[in-house]
Amino acid sequence: MTLRAAAAAAVVLATTALLGLAQQATAAPGGPVPQPRTATAENKAAAAQAATAPDTLATLSRFFARDGKVSPTAAQPRIDGEAIPVNHLSPEFVAGRAGAPVARLEFLASKAVSSDGQQAALWTARTEAGWQVVNIATGDDEFRYAQLGAAKLPGGTVFREPQIDAWYVAGGGRVLPLDEDAVRAVGAGGTTLSAYGARVAKAYGDKLPGSAYAERGAAGGYAEASAEGGVTPVAAVTGGAGVLALGGGGLLLLRRRRAVAAG
Repeated sequence: MTLRAAAAAAVVLATTALLGLAQQATAAPGGPVPQPRTATAENKAAAAQAATAPDTLATLSRFFARDGKVSPTAAQPRIDGEAIPVNHLSPEFVAGRAGAPVARLEFLASKAVSSDGQQAALWTARTEAGWQVVNIATGDDEFRYAQLGAAKLPGGTVFREPQIDAWYVAGGGRVLPLDEDAVRAVGAGGTTLSAYGARVAKAYGDKLPGSAYAERGAAGGYAEASAEGGVTPVAAVTGGAGVLALGGGGLLLLRRRRAVAAG
C-alpha cells in the first residue's frame, strides 16, 4: 500500500472514528449505538462469538483468498487469542473537555489467521443487532501496538490517532510514539499530554460534531475515498449479503502498511 493510499485510508477512517462515532452517545433511535466505556469480560465474550460465527469465518475465507494466495477452501481461518480493546483519540479530549481521557474504546479486535499465515483484525462493535464484526483489516496492527505500548509504558493507554494513522501510549502525563507517524507528530521522545492536547485541538477542533465541517456532510461514510484509499466495500467479497453499518459506513476490508517506530 502506498503512502498516499494509506493516508487516504486514514482520512476515511478518521471521518467515522472521530466525527461519525462521536455522535453515538446522543444518537436517535435507529442511529449508531454507543460503544461501552470499557471492555468487560461479557463484551469480550460477545465479540469472540461474533468473530467465530460461521458467516464470519466464511467471509474471512474469501478475504484471505482475494489475491489468489490461497483458495477459499484451503484458507481455513481461525481466531487466535481473545478480543482486545482498541482505543482511538477521544473527541472530548480534542474539544478540551475537562477531565476527558485522551482516548476512548472504539471497538474490540480479534486476530484472524489463515492456513498460509496471513493475518487480519476483525473489528467488532456493538450495533442495534448486538455485537457484530464491522471491519476486516489486514495485518496485526492492533495486537502489535498493544504489545509495544505495554512494553514501552506498562499500565499506559495504547491508542490510535486515525487521522494520521499514528499509534501512541499515554500515561503519567506523557504521550509516547509507537510508530513512525507518531514520531513525526510528537517526536521520538514523545510529548506532554497538555502539548498533545493543544496539537490535536488545533488540527481537529474545527471538525467535531456540530462544526461547519460536519454540517456540510464531510463527516459522512467511507465511499468517497474507497477507490483511491485502498478500502474495499465488503460486498466485493461477500456479494453484499448482510452488510452492516457503523457510523454511516458499511463493513470494510482495509489494507494497510506498517510503520513501527525505531527504539
